Amino acid sequence: MSIIEIKNVTKTFDANKSSVHALSDVSLSVEEGEIFGVIGLSGAGKSTLVRCMNLLEKPTGGEVWVDGKNLMSLSEKELRLMRREIGMIFQHFNLLMQRNVLDNVCFPMEIAGVKKREAREKAMNYLKIVGLEEKAKAYPVQLSGGQKQRVAIARTLASNPRIILCDEATSALDPQTTGTILALLKQINKDYGITVVVITHEMRVVEEICDRVAVLNLGELAEIGPVEEVFRHPKSNAAKSLLLERKISQMGVNAADGI
Repeated sequence: MSIIEIKNVTKTFDANKSSVHALSDVSLSVEEGEIFGVIGLSGAGKSTLVRCMNLLEKPTGGEVWVDGKNLMSLSEKELRLMRREIGMIFQHFNLLMQRNVLDNVCFPMEIAGVKKREAREKAMNYLKIVGLEEKAKAYPVQLSGGQKQRVAIARTLASNPRIILCDEATSALDPQTTGTILALLKQINKDYGITVVVITHEMRVVEEICDRVAVLNLGELAEIGPVEEVFRHPKSNAAKSLLLERKISQMGVNAADGI
């Protein structure tokens, strides 16, 4: 069953008396409980697409359906309530620097009107899930990049979402830390059945945790299918280019290891 349906979505930005077509007639669906990847080179439209999934960016045309509801037809109040079911994790964490870790996780529950004591109890449980309960009183400036992203994940879980959107969530992290964050997202998906959408330019990320993948190229959907099928037998030039880029990158790493 599809929990997200993108129907013929276009997005055009007007700037300096010209128009930029970030998305052109994109249609795809994300099944409930899967980990779905969206990959493409810089400028492919990935981040615009994910922001259209919760209407942080309103499409110029087309429809966005989440859990059977057309987001384009909702009132502002209805959309705010719907967004509580759609958590989002960003590349640069977006933590509140003046709040400690526990208070960062409590923040979405405060907005939802949860009582302080209950919110703090739940926040500690979410920190335990991401393995950071001992950092509850620390401030973001005292944390590593991986720890900051774990706090961001805990804060997202505090909204009790059915969907988590990850916009280049591991791009600012080193390879080892990226692996631990991906493992955490995969475990959350398995344990809680939360649908995860991963936006990335890194093939390794998609290969490691995604069930299916959509390849974007210059705002258009180039290819979509199971990860293994798309990467082993790419049909689009965009997918073939990504595979070639990865091969060249791996050759460079191997050459460096031999020095």
